[in-house]
Amino acid sequence: MYVKRLDNNEAYSHGADKRWYLGSTVKVPVAVAVLQEVDAGRLALSERLVLAEEDKVDGSGQLVWSAVGTGYTVDSLITRMLTVSDNTAANLLIRRIGIDTLNRSARAAMGAKSFERFTDFEQIRYDVYAELHPDARKLSNRQLVEIAAAPVGPRRLEALQRALKVDDSDLRAKTFDEAYDRYYAHGLNQATLEGYGAMLEKLVRGQLLSPASTKRLFTAMKFGTPGNYRLEAGLPKSVKFMHKTGTQYRRACHVGVVNPQDGGARAIVVATCAADLDDQKEAGGVFQQVGRAISEVLLPAR
Repeated sequence: MYVKRLDNNEAYSHGADKRWYLGSTVKVPVAVAVLQEVDAGRLALSERLVLAEEDKVDGSGQLVWSAVGTGYTVDSLITRMLTVSDNTAANLLIRRIGIDTLNRSARAAMGAKSFERFTDFEQIRYDVYAELHPDARKLSNRQLVEIAAAPVGPRRLEALQRALKVDDSDLRAKTFDEAYDRYYAHGLNQATLEGYGAMLEKLVRGQLLSPASTKRLFTAMKFGTPGNYRLEAGLPKSVKFMHKTGTQYRRACHVGVVNPQDGGARAIVVATCAADLDDQKEAGGVFQQVGRAISEVLLPAR
């Protein structure tokens, strides 16, 4: 947990100097990098990106089911990536700006020591499955999507083995738990919560993007749209909150800024992640408690 009041710079943290797997919260630095390219004149929100087979990846969003060759504006892809967390939209945007551009932008925003490297979402699948069998890197994107139709665990392992035509004796890891543990140990797509919080602080202070691009990002991050999930469940509905969730196997995160308007004059930056809890149930309860603590201790009496 990392929480910081920007009006007096008081910070509260627990494990925030440790690198945590970010899941889909990595899509915020992706959006920042994309909008920086827009601000620099190297990209336009109206530019249309054409969906290729290699962009398709399982997970949130509906673009994975769209026809190859369909075009989408950069602006619409930002919305899809952040509002419904569409993984294929994220892949399209990362392919357009380049993975090196993404990592340079994130390094400048978070600090060079905060993270190792971000990848696209297709690469995550290949890296996890390769911990089970090296030939997984030869799978097509369509095969990745078909394998993901089975829930993580023994059924997905069986689907992977069918696709690779291998048996139990060929596997380097025997379970998905073991495969994910090995993948997480590599440190990819992870960051310290201090570093992530620093990026959010720079964002609301207007130090990363132009005013127009900052406003565009706020909108995509559900600014002012109240919900009842994770951190939001502990926050009063009356406060403005821009945020992004992230979920992966036995990993969960929720990050955002309470009251980010007015250059962050009254803002509270918050970044929370959990490991080895049920990512849908237990982690959400922990994050709700963080939201409730922020509400009770840091927000004015209502």
